[in-house]
Amino acid sequence: MTTAVREAPHHNNVTCVKHYGCKRTECLERKRAYQAEWRRGRTSQYSLIDAGPVRQHLELLAAANIGPTRVAALTGLAVETVAGFTRPYGSGHGRRYGRKHKVRPEVAAKILALDPESATPGVTDATGSRRRIQALNAAGWTNAIIAARLPTGCRTLHTLHKQTHLYARTAEAISSVYDELKQQRPEDFGVRTASMTRSRRRAEANRWPTIAYWADRMDVIDDPDFTPEYGVTRLEIVAQDANEVMRLSGLDRQAAAERLGVHKSYIDHAFRQHPQYALEVAA
Repeated sequence: MTTAVREAPHHNNVTCVKHYGCKRTECLERKRAYQAEWRRGRTSQYSLIDAGPVRQHLELLAAANIGPTRVAALTGLAVETVAGFTRPYGSGHGRRYGRKHKVRPEVAAKILALDPESATPGVTDATGSRRRIQALNAAGWTNAIIAARLPTGCRTLHTLHKQTHLYARTAEAISSVYDELKQQRPEDFGVRTASMTRSRRRAEANRWPTIAYWADRMDVIDDPDFTPEYGVTRLEIVAQDANEVMRLSGLDRQAAAERLGVHKSYIDHAFRQHPQYALEVAA
């Protein structure tokens, strides 16, 4: 029994050699050239370089609060890949391997391309986000409407009042929602009158600054060292100042009034209106 030799349909690539057993000299040369090119590409792709510069750059990013998770998100790399350059990684038979000392060129390029000045930190101060939500509440916006526009939903709003920091991407989302809603009316979005009233009363009771208040102070809305005096009356300010002067200097009300440039009766009235600041000292 003889087996027929199949004839290659053409001799334009290496198919004739791989699948049809072509022995033509030019086709064999073409296959050898193809294999050499493939090997060169594979060697280039998987050649490793020193990871020292990558590790140093990651430490620089970490000093700017840009950790492995954020680096991974910005570069598209796995968190484990990024973290392995600065701390032990992997495990085997109950032990930890050391830090990575070699890296593929394409991985190094992605990490080294990150600029600490422009890369958004992984976490940021929560003050500005909290103030934006409170200002929206003061305008009648409910947390349900706000949360529906956030990628994290209600989870962020439930804990924001006690958080000191939050993810930068969440802060960015809150800022975008604030910019979107601050010039809109809640009733146009289906918020009921009773819900708006509850939200506004809650904001008023807590003396949360309004959107109008922040409109001229957007440069400090994210500053945790700035203390808004929204809703603070002149009487309360005098009561606070008198309390501090009398407590620290041991002065009586008359002397404190002279130092503050007001009449003693004004301090008496301020303490009656705001007894939390009143001190029991000689009148």
